Amino acid sequence: MENSPISDLVSFVYSPATFEKMSLLWRELLSRHYSGVVSGVGPVLNWNDPSTLIQRAEAFLDHRNTARGDVSEPELLERFSLLVRTMLSSGQNLHHPHYIGHQVPASSPVAGLFDAVGTITNQVMAIFEMGPWATAVEYALVNRLAAKIGWDPQQSCGLLTHGGSLANLTALLTARNVRLPGSWEDGVPSNAVLLTHTDSHYCVSRTAGILGLGTKQIARIPVDARRKMRPDRLEEELQRLQREGRPVMALSCCACATPTGAFDPLEEIAEICERYQVWMHVDAAHGGAALMSRRHRSLLRGIERADSVVWDAHKMLFVPALCAAVLYRQRDVRFETFRQNAPYLFDPSAPGLAEYDSGMRTIECTKRATGFGLWGLWAIAGEEVFEQLVDRMFYMARTLYELIVDAEDFEPLHEPECNILVFQYRPARLNSAPADLVNRFQREVRSRLIRSGHFYVVQTQLGDHAGLRVTMMNPATTETDLSELLNELRRIGREVLDGASWC
Repeated sequence: MENSPISDLVSFVYSPATFEKMSLLWRELLSRHYSGVVSGVGPVLNWNDPSTLIQRAEAFLDHRNTARGDVSEPELLERFSLLVRTMLSSGQNLHHPHYIGHQVPASSPVAGLFDAVGTITNQVMAIFEMGPWATAVEYALVNRLAAKIGWDPQQSCGLLTHGGSLANLTALLTARNVRLPGSWEDGVPSNAVLLTHTDSHYCVSRTAGILGLGTKQIARIPVDARRKMRPDRLEEELQRLQREGRPVMALSCCACATPTGAFDPLEEIAEICERYQVWMHVDAAHGGAALMSRRHRSLLRGIERADSVVWDAHKMLFVPALCAAVLYRQRDVRFETFRQNAPYLFDPSAPGLAEYDSGMRTIECTKRATGFGLWGLWAIAGEEVFEQLVDRMFYMARTLYELIVDAEDFEPLHEPECNILVFQYRPARLNSAPADLVNRFQREVRSRLIRSGHFYVVQTQLGDHAGLRVTMMNPATTETDLSELLNELRRIGREVLDGASWC
């Protein structure tokens, strides 16, 4: 049988010469874009109606491929340039100093370069031989992160996965299999309970549903005025469950909680978990980075006593998404997450390598090498860069808080512990307005703000109060930018109040 000829199109998309020319053009376009955005040029969010963007994206797919030789190379490079420029001009600009929205950082472009090496060469993991260097990098990072928690890397273990939701699911699956023996084979006891609290991330509820526990089997521990879990109410709940003979799968704590950045009192919680023999899980997806800071690591005092910890590097370690660590205090739980055989994948002739086969411990089989960005940034700049980033972001949140406290027409809804702050804009004209009208005003102002492209903030609900929520995630953001934010909110607020349709 004759070999199938390689088409012109395949030759085109695999050509080293084409890659070199396009990568040089890519570098020029991206560098120019990045330089402008960091300087505050252009909008933060390129707002468009979703249907408009979808139609635009589909229109590019309808383009007749011209790589067969009927057009010149300059035309092909111009086509590539157009596609890249469209990508850059149609999304979020997280590196803009006025991006202070979600818990997604203005990631280090240096980390992105290392990440790109793995992407272009398609480094993947499942078994060691498929990704030997990716595996080595992951193990090195897990050891260092475990040491930051306060664990002995020789006694602990962990892995990297795609985001905090998958990381929490993985850790709590391990907890289920350890604390509820037989669950993997026979199913979950119908009376089992997962403990968490009101402000836990919604992925914890999803986990309960996915693991067969059921969302109705979640017991939520009340929070105090600072929105931290109350240890006294935790102990009361554990006593009640003990009397009823109901097994506890795990307790999921927050460090920190998404709405306000509140850190649960882990030391007190650990005392209770140890007394009642409860698996203590800490969702430190956002706040784990405080362990890198000598000034702020006390916020996580007691985390070393947890059984499992989730820590996202693509949040406060400022690397590209997604790179989340699942970390276990005890090494002997590393194969409890899954209990399956895959003879076509795992080589019985080299059983020692199973220790390094990520597919034995992760939900993914083929897994993208997620650690290159973090490893590269750490290796080239040292861990001090993370301390400086954390300290800077926490400082900027405190700066905004003080600006708001000093302003008569703004009100903070809490005092920040980290880089997250929720507040309301309350002009004098709303002093006697009902709460629901004030809440609608916050949402309307926020909607107009982000569509203008001048700033990007998000919204949340704290009790009866709708609030404007900011997360400091860009080292380029300054106090001047924050003052501009307040003035822009005032300008838009006047515009809203002078209209009538919003209310």
